[in-house]
Amino acid sequence: MPGENLSRDEARERAALLSVDGYDVSLDLRSAVGDRTGDEPRTFRSVTTIRFRSNEPGASSFVDLIAPSVTSVSLNGRDLDPGEVFDGARILLEDLAAENELVVDAQCAYSRTGEGLHRFVDPEDGEVYLYTQYEPADARRVFAGFEQPDLKAPFRFEVRAPEEWVVWSNGVGERTDGVWRFAETKPISTYITCVVAGPYHYVTDTYTRDLGDGTTLEIPLGAMCRKGLAPHFDSADVFLVTKQGLDFFHDHFDYPYPFGKYDQAFVPEYNLGAMENPGLVTFREEYIFRGKVTQASYEARANVILHEMAHMWFGDLVTMVWWDDLWLKESFADFMGTFANVGATRFTDAWITFANRRKAWAYRADQLPSTHPITADIRDLQDAKLNFDGITYAKGASVLKQLVAYVGQDAFLEGARRYFKRHAYGNTRLGDLLSVLAETSGRDMAGWSRSWLQTAGVNSLTPQVLLDPRGRIDELAVVQEAAEAYPELRPHRVAIGLYRREGDRLVRYARAETDVDGPRTVVTELAGAEAPELVLVNDDDLTYCKIRFDETSLATLREHLGAMTDPLARALCWSALWNLTRDALLPASDFVDLVVRFARDESDIGVLQMLHAWADSALVHYAPRSWRRTGEELLADTALRDLRAAEPGSEHQLAWARFFATVASSDSDFELLQGLLDGTAKIDGLEVDQELRWVFVEPLVAHGYADEKALAAELARDDTASGKRHQVRCLAARPSAAVKAQAWAQLVESDSLSNALVEATIAGFDRPSQRELLVPYAEKYFASIERIWAERSIQIAMNVVKGLFPSLQDSPRTLEATDAWLAAHESAAPALRRLVLEARDDLARSLRAQAGDAQADGVGADGAQADGMGASGVGAGTD
Repeated sequence: MPGENLSRDEARERAALLSVDGYDVSLDLRSAVGDRTGDEPRTFRSVTTIRFRSNEPGASSFVDLIAPSVTSVSLNGRDLDPGEVFDGARILLEDLAAENELVVDAQCAYSRTGEGLHRFVDPEDGEVYLYTQYEPADARRVFAGFEQPDLKAPFRFEVRAPEEWVVWSNGVGERTDGVWRFAETKPISTYITCVVAGPYHYVTDTYTRDLGDGTTLEIPLGAMCRKGLAPHFDSADVFLVTKQGLDFFHDHFDYPYPFGKYDQAFVPEYNLGAMENPGLVTFREEYIFRGKVTQASYEARANVILHEMAHMWFGDLVTMVWWDDLWLKESFADFMGTFANVGATRFTDAWITFANRRKAWAYRADQLPSTHPITADIRDLQDAKLNFDGITYAKGASVLKQLVAYVGQDAFLEGARRYFKRHAYGNTRLGDLLSVLAETSGRDMAGWSRSWLQTAGVNSLTPQVLLDPRGRIDELAVVQEAAEAYPELRPHRVAIGLYRREGDRLVRYARAETDVDGPRTVVTELAGAEAPELVLVNDDDLTYCKIRFDETSLATLREHLGAMTDPLARALCWSALWNLTRDALLPASDFVDLVVRFARDESDIGVLQMLHAWADSALVHYAPRSWRRTGEELLADTALRDLRAAEPGSEHQLAWARFFATVASSDSDFELLQGLLDGTAKIDGLEVDQELRWVFVEPLVAHGYADEKALAAELARDDTASGKRHQVRCLAARPSAAVKAQAWAQLVESDSLSNALVEATIAGFDRPSQRELLVPYAEKYFASIERIWAERSIQIAMNVVKGLFPSLQDSPRTLEATDAWLAAHESAAPALRRLVLEARDDLARSLRAQAGDAQADGVGADGAQADGMGASGVGAGTD
């Protein structure tokens, strides 16, 4: 048996053979406490009883389990020798009966990687907290099971835990005789079962709804976090959004929430944003804000709450057969999260954030060599793990927004309602959804699916404007182009907006909505309109495409972008300009100049924060070396100017303060940051709370203005789990060769760090201002990654392989070294090769942009500087 990496073919074979009637899972978690050091390996007892049927008596199959040891296995009352049937990942089951009962008694391991049953020791008070995280296939680290989404079954959990703890699971639970017993679930997949246990701070509320048939739906609500975060937990706002979401989905789905209670747990060291376990949704605890944040953070949290809630229908009630159709849950939840945010909460501008921030993730993913259709070819579990990406989420959601424009919102929602009723508690494929949408819309869903779901790549749309002698539009056309490797030209429902200046404003004066299909589409509705200063293709963001500009429009944006009055249109223009920068069609220095001149005019706080991130990325990755110092000074001066000019106490002031810390580059910049920390400097209205203190401390440490002693003092102020993560990141950010060597050893030569501290150490290690210190690690990276992939859990391996790629060694030599590794490791795990290929593509894109920017300035790509190579030729130039 091939071990942990279950293939699609194996899953199909097993699903054709077996059906599952139910699970009883008994966990004994009392071993989680003890001396509470958190360092020693620990196990817990897991006893699983599975009742299942085989349609071929006498056949063989297997059950999944990843555990240090198995105590006993009983199949239909017959004891099996664990040493013979268990290989560390699977238990072989031979001579199956028509009806079977399997009992597995195992010692399973607590996790420090966020996979399976994660154990966290709070450094603040020594308390132990547990939670599970399984997607796509880590339930097998906690109990024996058939770990594939189409073998659904009801689950009954019972848990023994320390006396002072509370335990939660998917169903309602109560404690009797020292054992927590939970109500049986509806039929669900293994990966969405859940257990949370520990001394969590827990608050409750209730949602009620008149169903209109004389009955009232009542859903108990709960929300929890670590005790140390309780003073910061704004549970009232969490419950507000939860109730608004439940109202919205009940209004639109016509299918009452089917899973009883609705708990939401904010847990430590979480790898994901959140997970849709029915009845017990888990979130990363960073969504509890310890300091002042902007409304963009609250909007993002609301979006995640609603995304996970949408999964109760798309994913939990109706589940894909296999991970090929992951989009059936993730694309829909991503779309529905924003759809509900706009329709039900105070975040009525959430589509702006989606257009500017979320779709940027999709555009990047769709131009990588690993791009894939939304309906992907998922061969095995490693493929599945990597396909939780910008295509499955954000491109899929963008395409669904296009689908709503294509079939109409009413037909789309009616299709969803029929889909739920027809397939409740079952599993579906692409065709099941398309068939109901064809019923409700009368549109050709097969053709739409071929173009949008079953092909990869992103189209670009460019306007062409011809004027008549009177200065009016004689012809306006939209030219559609595709990448050579992905030549599909798709049908787009788009709006085209015409803009002109009126006084000091840039406003839309005409709009047409039309279908664009093929390489060139003439928009007859706009013929005769007055000549525009800006043509915005995909105005209102109806479709998924890269927006391009004609020369007149681009010239207008260069001079008047800040005058554009509509916030969504402005966000779309910024996104288009960023895509031009990444595609080496707009010099990075020009993009930075636009941010310097116009970011201060941005009213949408989420867009402003995205501009800050893009400007920093443009400087670090896309600007030529010869210009970087100039760019650093420009951004630092701009950030300080706009920080001082922002309204005192406003979220814009906070955003500019954080950005200033990111781009600070001079002695005077660092003196100001230090003064804001120690109280000798002040900016009116800026409250330097503990979270902002860490933001200011990090650049001081990275540039040598603060040392380990200062970090120890800061940790003493904030001796919490959050503070410890900040300290670990800052420790790794110190500008010292010895520090980098220590961080490397912790990440690559040891597995002692938890998942959260791995992330923190990588973030501190990889500092743009320390390129020279990182030169030796390019060669070490390529020598280590195959071993890391083999030895570590997939989550930690992904973090290390992605996080330590030498992207800051942005030289052709690093590209050559990457190509050499790929050529020499053609038989390496496909998922590992995919990560390296993606990193290589990002590096090549950076080098193209640097070369294009330098040529625009009339200098070589490296300016006056020579490449500084390591002895092996793998290293790269330094600043």
